[in-house]
Amino acid sequence: MSRHFIVEADGGSRGNPGPAAYGAVLRDAVTGAILVETAAFIGTASNNVAEYQGAIAGLAQARLIDEQAYVEVRLDSKLVVEQMSGRWQIKHPAMRDLAKQARSVLPPSQVSYVWVGREQNQRADALVNQALDRAAAGDTVPLVRHLDDPNAGLLPDADDVVGTAEEAHVQALVEQVTRPANRMIGWTDLGPPTVTVLARHGATEYSLAKRFSGRGGLDVPLADLGLRQANALADELAQRDGIAAIVSSPLLRAQQTAQIAAQRLGLPVSVDDDLAECDFGDWDGLTFGEVQQGWPEAMDEWLASVEIAPPGGESFTACRQRVDSARRRIIAQHHGQRVLVVAHVTPIKLLVGLAVDAPLHSLYRMELSPCSLTTLAWFPDGNASMFSFSENAHLRGVASPDGV
Repeated sequence: MSRHFIVEADGGSRGNPGPAAYGAVLRDAVTGAILVETAAFIGTASNNVAEYQGAIAGLAQARLIDEQAYVEVRLDSKLVVEQMSGRWQIKHPAMRDLAKQARSVLPPSQVSYVWVGREQNQRADALVNQALDRAAAGDTVPLVRHLDDPNAGLLPDADDVVGTAEEAHVQALVEQVTRPANRMIGWTDLGPPTVTVLARHGATEYSLAKRFSGRGGLDVPLADLGLRQANALADELAQRDGIAAIVSSPLLRAQQTAQIAAQRLGLPVSVDDDLAECDFGDWDGLTFGEVQQGWPEAMDEWLASVEIAPPGGESFTACRQRVDSARRRIIAQHHGQRVLVVAHVTPIKLLVGLAVDAPLHSLYRMELSPCSLTTLAWFPDGNASMFSFSENAHLRGVASPDGV
């Protein structure tokens, strides 16, 4: 027998449009018990977009528990309720896309929408504000909490991050149904994007020797060649102009590269820890051949799955989650600006994959030169575009060997 659920959902934007988030509470309709709470920061958006995404997130949670369930979605947005109930026309293209996404989670015959006053939606509203407060403090990781106690409180201050396979499945579903509709970038006015100019740091002795060099190992400085590459990069950036801010990985080689650029551009450098290179654990400092010889089975498993981490290290899946958190912060803090982001091979590849909606394993097929430039644009409606990848013409006359 199918179950009956109630979704209490809300969304909010501080600025409308501005930094936005959603919150959703899933209840058992018979007992009233809270089954799941979820909240997420969604970047720059309007109140209505956030309301729609809250409803979608709640429906995704219900679908995971019972795909045959009947769900009553309660919202304090008259517009979303009337549009999803078919009583009001949906004129705005972005709203039409969100309505289609909501209908794709569960068959419309299994879902009804009910308007409630804000005082009846306080729990979802509190989740929205909690997500926005976290984002303002730099934490944009989506939260999902399963509750057995109907009297349990809201999401705690301690991180309650999506971690289990079940919760990761829910997050993937939410991302799937809230993915922005395809647009012909350049043909449609999507609003001013936040442009990230991604610079890989200059060469180090480790990269020249093709050694693993992650965030958990030796914090190596730039080699002499890397310093020359960084100066050539700074010259190129000064000619292009338009950079409004610089954000760097905390690792020394990235900071050195960023500071050389900062001196030419007259800008300060801020640091985001989540832009650090992937943690390669026990393999740090070793060559690929040395790892193959010492850990042949572990190496094969690592190459076969982005979910597998090196011994004592970090998987590409986990790395992408933190890099995406950094991306969301940059977009929220520098909306509509052009930002120089100085980072590493893995974070830049992951950002490219996020921009072009490529599968995570696509990073195995990308190659980035030291001090190369990759430019990505992130639009207010969630769409993104890649303008360039691994540009290195500015390094003409400066040796630029490949290296990780």
